[in-house]
Amino acid sequence: MTVWKTSMRNFFAHKGRMALSAVAVLLSVAFVCGTLVFTDTMNTTFDKLFAATSADVTVSPKTAKVDDTPENGKPESLPASVVARVAKADGVKEAEGAVSSMAVTVVDSHNKNMGSDGGAPTIAGNWTRNDLRSMEITSGHAPRGPTEVMVDADTADKHHLKIGDELRTIAVTGDVRARISGIAAFKVTNPGAAIVYLDTATAQQKLLGARDVFTQISVTAEPGVNDTRLKQNVATALNGSAAYKLQTQKEAADSNKDSMGSFLDVMKYAMLGFAGIAFLVGIFLIVNTFSMLVAQRTREIGLMRAIGSSRKQVNRSVLLEAVLLGIVGSVLGVAAGVGLAVGLMKVMGAVGMELSTQDLTIAWTTPVTGLALGIIVTVFAAYIPARRAGKVSPMAALRDSGTPADAKSGWIRAGIGLVLTGGGAAALWATTQADKSSDGSLLLGLGVVLTLIGFIVIGPLLAGVVVRALGVVVLRLFGPVGRLAERNALRNPRRTGATGAALMIGLALVACLSVVGSSMVASATDELDKSVGADFIVKSSTGQLIVPQAAKALTTAPGIEHVTNYKVLGAKLTNPDGSTTDEHVTAADPTYPQDLRRETVAGELSAAYGRNAMSVGDEYATAHGIKVGDTITVAFKAGEPAKLKVAAITSDDTSVDQGAMYMNTATAQRYVPADKMPKNVIMFAKAQDGKEKEAYAALKTSLAQYPQYKVQNQADFKQDLKDQIGQLLNIVYGLLALAIIVAVLGVVNTLALSVVERTREIGLMRAIGLSRRQLRRMIRLESVVIALFGALLGLGLGMGWGTSAQKLLALEGLGVLEIPWPTIITVFVASAFVGLFAALVPAFRAGRMNVLNAIATDG
Repeated sequence: MTVWKTSMRNFFAHKGRMALSAVAVLLSVAFVCGTLVFTDTMNTTFDKLFAATSADVTVSPKTAKVDDTPENGKPESLPASVVARVAKADGVKEAEGAVSSMAVTVVDSHNKNMGSDGGAPTIAGNWTRNDLRSMEITSGHAPRGPTEVMVDADTADKHHLKIGDELRTIAVTGDVRARISGIAAFKVTNPGAAIVYLDTATAQQKLLGARDVFTQISVTAEPGVNDTRLKQNVATALNGSAAYKLQTQKEAADSNKDSMGSFLDVMKYAMLGFAGIAFLVGIFLIVNTFSMLVAQRTREIGLMRAIGSSRKQVNRSVLLEAVLLGIVGSVLGVAAGVGLAVGLMKVMGAVGMELSTQDLTIAWTTPVTGLALGIIVTVFAAYIPARRAGKVSPMAALRDSGTPADAKSGWIRAGIGLVLTGGGAAALWATTQADKSSDGSLLLGLGVVLTLIGFIVIGPLLAGVVVRALGVVVLRLFGPVGRLAERNALRNPRRTGATGAALMIGLALVACLSVVGSSMVASATDELDKSVGADFIVKSSTGQLIVPQAAKALTTAPGIEHVTNYKVLGAKLTNPDGSTTDEHVTAADPTYPQDLRRETVAGELSAAYGRNAMSVGDEYATAHGIKVGDTITVAFKAGEPAKLKVAAITSDDTSVDQGAMYMNTATAQRYVPADKMPKNVIMFAKAQDGKEKEAYAALKTSLAQYPQYKVQNQADFKQDLKDQIGQLLNIVYGLLALAIIVAVLGVVNTLALSVVERTREIGLMRAIGLSRRQLRRMIRLESVVIALFGALLGLGLGMGWGTSAQKLLALEGLGVLEIPWPTIITVFVASAFVGLFAALVPAFRAGRMNVLNAIATDG
C-alpha cells in the first residue's frame, strides 16, 4: 500500500511533466483505435449493403466474378430460358432475371461524369422487385421504356439531378439517352456507387448485347423454406448443371465482401503500421520523461532507500507511475480514436466514399486493444528508468540530484550500436548487389531494421560528435549564449540522443520515400523518353475499357498518321517444355513497335506481328527454355486454341510493358469471335509531321463526348505520373506527421524537464548577469541543435535506405537514382523551425523564474 501511495503522490506531484508523455500515448492509441473503428465501420457498411442487395438464392454464370471486368466490356450472362426452369423449382416464390454491369459511364446533359471520384463503381442494370430489399422509389416511377431511366438518390443529390433531366449511359454496345423518370433511395448506406436503372429490354440490349440473356437470377423463397434448402431445390431443377453458380444470401454477401476484403485489409494494416511508428517514437519520449524524473528525484529515492524501501519497492513505484500514465493516456486515446474515425469518415465522404455515423462500429476488442497497447508500451518504455531508480543507493541522499552516467555501460552501448549499424550497412550494400528483387527485399528490410536500431543505440555517441559540429557551424555565431546551449545539449548525450532519435525515425521515412518517389518519376520519365514514340496516349483514369464508339472517333480525327489499338487477352499457354501457365497476351496493331520501342534479345519484333506469330519476354523465355522458332499453344479464354510461332524475344530490362507478350490484332481475331474480342485498354496515336498541335486539339475534340477518357501527350503523361506518385507520397507524409508531432512533443518535454533540472543553475546564471532574453535564446538554440541533430541522422539514414531501395527498383527497369535535394534541404531547414517552436513554452517558463527562489532550490 505504501508503494501505491508513493506512486500516486509522485504521479500527481509531477502531473505537468507527465502531460506531454500522456499526449504521446493518447495520439498513438487514438490512431490505433481510430483505424480499428474506421475499418470496422466500413466492414459493417458493406456487410449491410451486401446482405440487403442479395436475394435468398442467386444464380449466375459459373465463370462470373464479383470484381472482374470483362475483357469485351460485356458481363458474363446466362440464357433467359433458365429463369423459367428456376421458377419451377420447389420452394420458389419468385424468380427474376437481373441485368447488372459496371462497364459503363453515365454523364449528364452537360457531359459531366456522374460517377464517383473515389473509386466507387458506376452500375447500370434493370429494376427488379429484388431491388426493393435495399431501395425504395421516393419520387417518380421505375423506367417503362427505352427513353426513361431511374437514378439513386445519393447521385441525384450530389449532382443536383431532378426528374426530367437527361442522362446518357455509355456502354460498349452504344449510348442510351434517357430522361430521369424516378429517384430511388437506399435503405442502407450507399458507400458511393452511382446507380442507374433502365427498363429490362433496354438493359439487356445495351449492356449485354442481346435481348434473351441476364447476368443473374434472383430467387425468392416461399415462407418456411430456408436458403440452403432453396439452393438445393434450384440445383435439382437445373439438373446440377456445372455452367451455373448458385449462392445463398449469405454466400453471395460473403463473396462480395471478399472482393472488398483485400482493399480494406491493406488500408487497415497500412494505417496500423503508421500507428506503430508513432508508438515507437512515443517510447523515446516516455523513456526520457522517466529517466529525467528519476534523475531529479535521486536524493528523494536515496532517502526512501535509507528509511527501508527495497530496490523492488522503488522499482515498482516508478512502474506504477507508468501504469497510471498509460491508463490515463490510453483512456483518452480510445475516446479520441472514435472522434478520429468520424473525422476519417468525413474525409472519405469528401473524396466520394460515403460512410454514415449510424453504422459506427466500436467492437469490444477496440478499447481493449487500445488500453492494452497503451499501458504495455508505457510500462515497457519506463522499465529501464525504473531499474535505474531501483539501483539508487541510500548514500545518494547525501549527494546532489542527478546520477553520473556509467562510463562502462556507455562504452558497451557504443560497441553494440557500432556492430548493429555496421551489420545494417552491410545488408544495405548487399541489397544493391542483389540479382533478384525478392532476395534484395529481404536484405533491404534487414538493413533498415539494423541501421535504425544501431543509430538509436549509438545515438549518445553520435550526439557528442554531431552536436559539436553543429555548434561550430550554428551555435558559435551566438557567442557565449551559443556555447552554453551547446554544452547543455552535450551535458547528457543519452538524453539528447534519445530525443533526436524520436525525430530521426519520422524524417528517415520521409527522406527514404522522397528518394524512392523521385527516382520512380525520374526513371519512368527517362524510360518514356527512350521508349515511347507515340505522340499521344488515350486511356481512362478509372480503368474503363475504351468503347468502340470512342475508338472510332479517334481514328477519324484529322492530322493523325496512325492510331494503334492495344488489347489484352487472357490465355493458357502450353510451352515447348510441356509446362502450362495462365498469362495475358497483348494484341496490338503492327504500328505498335513505332509507338513503343522495345529492345529484343533475339529475333525481330516486327516479325511477331506476322501471321500466327508472337513474342515473349526474355525472363519467360529463360524460365521455359523458349527460343526463336519454337511454337507455343495459346488457348484463349474467349476463343479457340492457336499454335503461335515465337518470332521475337524482348528484353525485360524496362519498366514499360515489362514481360509483355505481343501478337497482331489480326491474329487474335482469327481465334476469338468478334463479340468476345476484348476492347482496347489503351490507345496510341501518332501525328502527321508538323501537325502535333492540330492533332492534339482534334483528338480532344473527338473525345469530348466521352469524359471518362483522357488524351495526353508525352508531357501530360509524365505530369500525370508525377502527380499520382506525389499524391501517394502526400498521403504517406500526412500519416507520418503523427510520428513527427509526437517527436516534437518529445523535444518540448525534454526541454521542459531539463529546465526544471537546471533550476538552480539558471538562477545562478541570472544572478551573475544573464538576461531573460539571453536565457530564452539559449534554450531555443539548444532545442534547434537537438532538432537539427535528429534531422541530420534521419535524413542521412533515409537517403541511405532510399538509395538501396532504388537499386531494387532498377531490377524492375527503374534505373535512375534521383535525390530530391530541394525536399531534403527544406525538411532540414524546417527542422530548425520545429526546434524553435518546441522551445517556446520551456523558454518562456525559464524566463519567468524568480532568481532568488531558483537559487534557493535544493539540487
